[in-house]
Amino acid sequence: MSGIIGKKIGMTSIFDEQGRNVACTVIEAGPCVVTHVKNEESDGYNAVQLGFGDRKEKNVSSAMKGHFKRSKTTPKAKLVEFRDFRVEFEGEDQVALGNSITVGDVFTEGDFVDAIGKSKGKGFQGVVKRHGFGGVGDATHGQHNRQRAPGSIGACSFPSRVFKGMKMAGRTGGDRVKLLNLRVLKIIPEKNLVLISGSVPGAKNSTVVLEK
Repeated sequence: MSGIIGKKIGMTSIFDEQGRNVACTVIEAGPCVVTHVKNEESDGYNAVQLGFGDRKEKNVSSAMKGHFKRSKTTPKAKLVEFRDFRVEFEGEDQVALGNSITVGDVFTEGDFVDAIGKSKGKGFQGVVKRHGFGGVGDATHGQHNRQRAPGSIGACSFPSRVFKGMKMAGRTGGDRVKLLNLRVLKIIPEKNLVLISGSVPGAKNSTVVLEK
């Protein structure tokens, strides 16, 4: 599974081959640095760890400073491991420690990718916004201030408790969300930009992981 780490820039729209106006998300993908390479002999599986974004050295532990020093790179803000990472890099199938991976090395236009991001936090919300409840719908017949209420949440004498997982009000958003089979519409390698069809979870400038 190949992939890359990026930053969500925002949304725009472009025209595809059929002349249709397609909404897309602009992601600044890479360049990422190979900070660790795992193999079957020493780790039991093959994987490549990529680092993206810069981080102040004072905010990095001594152990992580040594980790980044091995790959001869500055401390990175985001580290993601990709198992069975395969990419054609300068004529070789395998990447080495310290290599820089760009979006053009991993993706081509027309590929289908999976996008992983952290959804926008909505704070504490009611059941209508959080779970899509319809409410009572009719304000007559004694329904006073009950239009957006959750309704019954359980029986009284048995089981005398509320079951776990009951759809109720609570904190919404801020979850890890993965969207599957998003099409790569366009790649701008000189600016490390990739345009993905549709929306991608997360706010602007948030970190996004793209998997192939």
